[in-house]
Amino acid sequence: MSHEKIFMLNALWFKPDGGAQRYQQYLKAINPLVRKVGGRKLKSFVPGRAVIGQFDADLIFFMEYPNWQAFKDFANSAAYHKVAYLREEAITNSLLIRCDRPEAAFSEGASANYSKSQDA
Repeated sequence: MSHEKIFMLNALWFKPDGGAQRYQQYLKAINPLVRKVGGRKLKSFVPGRAVIGQFDADLIFFMEYPNWQAFKDFANSAAYHKVAYLREEAITNSLLIRCDRPEAAFSEGASANYSKSQDA
């Protein structure tokens, strides 16, 4: 298990007629649970027009966790399962993607050997 910070990319498609508001209720409910494991929500963004490819999510944001185990502790907790229905009531579709920081900074001319994490 890695002890490095992880970032969870969330892309959301809200249900019409109140999905965004319901998701705000979900975020309010999970905030203390995320903080309990040392995590936090980072900035949110509303995607604009896709320049390359197709992507039409209503909202994207990252969550930061101290490590993979912290995320699993949050996601598997009984307290989370009591409020998870709020998320399902709010969205029609979602992507949740685990992201790790690259070993080398992304910049012009920088090269690094990247491989996907094998943590389960």
